[in-house]
Amino acid sequence: MMKKRLLCIGLALIVSSLLTGCHGNKGLEPFSVPETFDETKQYEITFWAKNDTNVTQAEIYKSAIASFEKIYPNIKVNMRLYTDYSRIYNDVITNISTQTTPNVCITYPDHIATYLTGSNVVVPLDDLFVDENFGFGKPKVKFDAPTLNEVVPKFLDECKLNDHYYAVPYMRSTEALYINEDLVKALGYEVPENVSWDFIWEVSEAAMETDSEGTFKVNGQKVMIPFIYKSTDNYMIQMLKQMGAGYSDTEGNIQIFNDDTKNFLFEISKHAKTGAFSTFKISSYPGNFLNANQCIFAIDSTAGATWMGPHAVHHDISEDKLTEFNLLVRPIPQLDPESPKMISQGPSICIFNKKDQGEVLASWLFTQYLLSNETQIAYSQTEGYLPVTEKAFNSSEYQDYISREGEDNDLYYAPKIQASKLLLENIDNTFITPVFNGSASLRDAAGQMIENVTKSERRKETVNDEYIEKMYKDIQSLYHLDQVQKANTETFEKKEFGKLPTASKVLLYTLIFAWVAIIGYWLFSKKMSKSVKNNDK
Repeated sequence: MMKKRLLCIGLALIVSSLLTGCHGNKGLEPFSVPETFDETKQYEITFWAKNDTNVTQAEIYKSAIASFEKIYPNIKVNMRLYTDYSRIYNDVITNISTQTTPNVCITYPDHIATYLTGSNVVVPLDDLFVDENFGFGKPKVKFDAPTLNEVVPKFLDECKLNDHYYAVPYMRSTEALYINEDLVKALGYEVPENVSWDFIWEVSEAAMETDSEGTFKVNGQKVMIPFIYKSTDNYMIQMLKQMGAGYSDTEGNIQIFNDDTKNFLFEISKHAKTGAFSTFKISSYPGNFLNANQCIFAIDSTAGATWMGPHAVHHDISEDKLTEFNLLVRPIPQLDPESPKMISQGPSICIFNKKDQGEVLASWLFTQYLLSNETQIAYSQTEGYLPVTEKAFNSSEYQDYISREGEDNDLYYAPKIQASKLLLENIDNTFITPVFNGSASLRDAAGQMIENVTKSERRKETVNDEYIEKMYKDIQSLYHLDQVQKANTETFEKKEFGKLPTASKVLLYTLIFAWVAIIGYWLFSKKMSKSVKNNDK
């Protein structure tokens, strides 16, 4: 009897130690919304943001911080500006292990999916959204914040990962087709209302005609790249969506390496071979060529509208190279104009978990302020971004802004407001790609295939079936997509089996093993006891 008791105690201790071990490895405790916010306590939070070289955007952030700190004098916000999102992403990844992440961060859901591989690193916002005291626009929020219903549902849903909201949208954009109408007409064409891909290619190839001295007839210059695409990852993603072809699914299965992708790459290579097509990474920013009469079709973000046109607010070429022409801003070409599909993009905001729940609540209050009309409208006016709240759309200030298109070439710059209207009219036609750990790598891989094919044609390399198959293998290896696929498959299988995290699975199996051992030993002891009694008889 004593031996059986000792065995049970020993097994219990093993289970207990495993419980402790699981708990010790999970990092920070899950965040729960505090009932009150101590305004006598001083909080200092960090905010990581991106603004390129747009000084106006930086000033808007500074103004928002100053206004917020007046409302909440006990919260100090320290801002750190970055030149691109990849740097923010890399720094966050580096800081996760030391628990020195920022409090509030401008980022993308693809990046958040990777942050979530750390336990309780990013705060799920579901409870904060609806908290009766500090939720969206609730009574204890000391400024005019939007309510949950006033955040555009389509944009909010883009911030949902693993059935939880881990971010709020900050600004939204899509892609637009910027057209030099004068050059199109010089080639004998008229721009149709719905521009097709076939039209793009036909006009682009026509523009490649030169005279005996190698001067392009359409513009009288030695340089002409008819069609330049800024973001080749978006190009691949949108084309596959329009074709109804595979890219990836919600379980993280990678589907991009298919025959539809191959055929699309062959189409790209054909026009890259003639010089009719190029990319930002290969040739430089499309707006520079468009504004110098050296490009006819430039596809870039609606947020890039201030860089397009003869009177562009921003440009990287000398004034003497700017040319006068009529700029048209249109949706990107579609395979099926009756069912348009265009990507939704733009920065979101996530909040990182901390030991002090009051510090997290302070971060949430600041995040709400970034969605207030003061910040949303001011920031959207800097470029062709769209605010993310109905509250901002419906405000008299924003309605006045978009009604004054073309009044000047600064605040009311026509292409910028046209780009904003383009997205406003097409919100329901936008889509996003599935988000999972590794989806950012897949996005990079998608664009790289277009870059590779275009470069190879410029180098007079042969692009055929064998080339594509080899590139598929090289790309999978370069971006570790085989590992991403394997990891996501294993994760999905684990979720399907009980929807439990790994630590809970280990604990569950340990408990089962422990109880099986206890019962087994009890049955064995009972059998041995019975055998001894029979022998005594």
